[in-house]
Amino acid sequence: MSADSPNKQKKFCEKQSFEFAMLCDERKKTLQAYGVWGKKKFMGREYEGIFRNTYIIDEKGIIEKAYKKVNVKSHAQDILADLQ
Repeated sequence: MSADSPNKQKKFCEKQSFEFAMLCDERKKTLQAYGVWGKKKFMGREYEGIFRNTYIIDEKGIIEKAYKKVNVKSHAQDILADLQ
């Protein structure tokens, strides 16, 4: 899920050849409910943004696992290993 507009998400998906639907939350209500929107720091500058977290959610809407502070390089493999 992203705080970006649907148009920006569409362009991202096209550029990356990403075949899955992306969710947009421009109002940040869902992002705040999941606790993934807040103050961040980068190079001494403080700003609000999204924390890079992933949730595995079952068919009933129950969060099975939460990944916080993900390692971008191995994250997809980590999730696939946990799902098997």
